[in-house]
Formats: sequence, structure tokens, C-alpha cells
Amino acid sequence: MSRQGPKATFRVGTRGSRLAMAQTQIVTSTLSRLYPNANFEIVTIRTKGDVDKRPLFTMDEKGIFEKEVNEAVVNGSVDFAVHSLKDVPSNLASELVVASIPKRARPNDVLVNGRGLNLHEMASGSIIGTSSLRRAVQVMHSRPDLIVKPIRGNVETRVKKVISGEYDAAILAEAGLSRLGMKDMIAERFDIREFVPAPGQGAIAIVCKKQRKDLIRTLQYIEDPKSRAEVSAERSLLDKMEGGCRFPIGAIALSSEHSMTIYASVSSSDGKQFVRIRSTGPADKPERLGIVAADKLIDRGAMELAVGWRTAVEEWNRKL
Repeated sequence: MSRQGPKATFRVGTRGSRLAMAQTQIVTSTLSRLYPNANFEIVTIRTKGDVDKRPLFTMDEKGIFEKEVNEAVVNGSVDFAVHSLKDVPSNLASELVVASIPKRARPNDVLVNGRGLNLHEMASGSIIGTSSLRRAVQVMHSRPDLIVKPIRGNVETRVKKVISGEYDAAILAEAGLSRLGMKDMIAERFDIREFVPAPGQGAIAIVCKKQRKDLIRTLQYIEDPKSRAEVSAERSLLDKMEGGCRFPIGAIALSSEHSMTIYASVSSSDGKQFVRIRSTGPADKPERLGIVAADKLIDRGAMELAVGWRTAVEEWNRKL
């Protein structure tokens, strides 16, 4: 349903990558349909993550893809910002809030190669590229005979490295490929219960100032409550585990009308040991479910698996 809405121009902050721009276009197009009188001006902002091309696991800090964009929101240079939710740390600046989470895209990880082969069909010794330690250890666990190597660059660059033969395959998020119109490159979609994605994967976060109540109400019209609840459970688990790029944690919540189930996994740095759990609880208490799931992981020895990760990261750094 269309609302006339305010006759105003909103400045929207985002990174300048093709994927970030595609995500921002999804948001602004949806808002434009609801508010035909409003204009949305996209402002691209360069972040530390855009300048530093190292894979995420080599950088011991959070928010490298959102800090500068959110600073523009705080200082008023833009009205709101659009992010990949998994890039947004839970400890936002006190002035900011995640005002809206639109309907989440598929959160699955996928395998990309030029021959349509699934992971179990890849020849022994094939080189698999990933920018994620979580994905790396899940491949090592499933196919220890494959060679997993770090891969640099944005989504398009990583796909090109597969097409050129520099890598035999790569693992990426399905949501990014879909938003870039590259779904035809997907050779296999992994089951989220087995190949557990990153918390918040596939979701978009819209950030604005807490004090801008009218803008928050406007942005709330494209909120998807189910997506908000599911990612809230996943991020609650992550906060309790104090996870980050150097101790990768997989978590995915799936909800029905009244209940929610969260699947989570952590592993040793060599991929030989995994702790996997499943917890179910009321759909209207997602944060509580995340904490319960984190406690279950901890009780089953998840934190002991953190030993060895620092050495593993140093070894991957030497491969770059």
C-alpha cells in the first residue's frame, strides 16, 4: 500500500561496492514505492574495510565495514545507513539504533565453480577459496583432502578468480550473489543445518539516530518481524560467546508462528573437532533463546576449541 509520505530528500549512507549499492537500492526502491513523494540520495562512503584488502580473519577488530558510514549518520552527513547486518557490531554508538531489518534473503553459503560440481564431486587436491575461517574449517571437516586457501576481493573478484582457474571453486554467501544477479554461478547450496552460516547472514540493517523518531517510524514500515527475531537470537548467541572473526561461530535461527529453533556450531582450528547444538524456545523471546544456545555450546566444550585459533590465523596470514 502506498503512502504519500513526506516531501523530503533523505541522504542514505553506504559503502561504494556493487553489493553495498545493490542492497541500498533494494531499500530505497521499497521505500520509494511506499513514499512516492520522498527522494533518496545515495552517498557512498569509503571504509577501512574497503581500503584494507586483507581477508577479515586477519584483522582483529569489529566494524571495519560500517564505522565510517555510521559516523556519517552520527554527524548528520546522512540521514540513515544501509549495511549487511553481519558487518554491524552489537555495540553501536550510543546515539544509533538498528531501526529496521527488511525481509532477509536466503542465508545459505554456496559453492561456486565453472563446472557445476558439488563439494563432494571436487577432485582431491582441488583449491577452494574462501575469505571466512568459519567456511574454511567446515570444508576441512567435510573434505580434508581439499586445499583451502584465502581469497581476496569483493564478490565479483572472487568469482572471476574461479572462472580464470586461479581457484577450482570458492564459497560465498548466496544472498550476495543473488543481489548481484550472479545466481547462475552457484553449483551447490549448502544445508544451513549442516554448513551453518554466520549470524545475521543474508540480512540488511538500516541504521539511524535514536532521536529521529519520525524517521524510525518511516523505516519500520519495511521491517520484517520474523527476520528481526531470528537475527536477534543469532546475535544474542554471538554476544554471549564473545565471538568474532578470530573465533568463528555459525548460528542460524528458524522460526514458525510460536516457536524458534537455533542451530549453532564451533570447531577446532583444524576442522577435526566440532561442537554442534540445537535449541528450541518461544519465538517471542529470541534473545533468551540465543543465550540458552550459547550456554549449551559452552557446556559442551566450545570455548576449549578456541585454543589454537591464534596460531591458525598467523599461518593463514603467511599464505597471503
